[in-house]
Amino acid sequence: MSMVTSTTTMITTNFAFYIILALVMAVTAGIVGAFAVMRRLSIASDPMSHIALPGVGLALLFGVNPLLGATASLLVGAFIIWGLENKTKISTDAMIGVVFSLALAIGALITPSEEIINALFGSYSQISLLEFASGIAISLGIIIYLLYQKEKITLSILSPELAKTSGLNNQLLNLYFLIAMVMTIMLGLRYLGALLAGTLIIIPAVTAKNLARSLSSMFSISAVVSLISVASGLALSEKIGVEPGPVIICVAGLIFIASLLIKKPE
Repeated sequence: MSMVTSTTTMITTNFAFYIILALVMAVTAGIVGAFAVMRRLSIASDPMSHIALPGVGLALLFGVNPLLGATASLLVGAFIIWGLENKTKISTDAMIGVVFSLALAIGALITPSEEIINALFGSYSQISLLEFASGIAISLGIIIYLLYQKEKITLSILSPELAKTSGLNNQLLNLYFLIAMVMTIMLGLRYLGALLAGTLIIIPAVTAKNLARSLSSMFSISAVVSLISVASGLALSEKIGVEPGPVIICVAGLIFIASLLIKKPE
């Protein structure tokens, strides 16, 4: 095999990894978003993605994979938010707002200026086999966990008192959901950046809420809208030669606007 053929094969394989991981991430974001809407955390999921910025900045400064830094930053942020919420009894969205503001300021200070745009809005980047396998495993793990625990999480959201009397630990369920959310955001950083990763959790889920007749259909519609947004956004961005993140979110926004014109079935 010639060097040119080998290089072409490697690029094609890498792009296939990039696309497949993006589509699986989209489904994950749609399902997580449906729960976030129920928990009234849909708006909070956007600023939560900004918590990744300090980790990205530190990773770039020390020559480490930015996704590793982002993951560490997001997980630390999730535990801080969870701990402060339980200690102070201040709502999760308020805690996210405080932590997000500090994280964004710190991240802007330490992230190298030449990398700040990619960190904020995402860009196409190489994906190793390990990153691809890890991303798929994390996505499937989140989906399986949320669907398996759907009834418990729903009960904890809709009636915390009843959930507690039924023997459920609302605090742990809250922590697990925060971890699922930040890991989904981490998966989206490559495509959407720190500013837009949380947005893919918001828009498809709100669109689904506008169209769905039941909880189950809300999960399905949210996942499908997210999948269509990512697939169409990637295709359009490749065609017009721009980064995919803003295009994906614009497609999701257009689908949401279209949903406003459709009367939800009674």
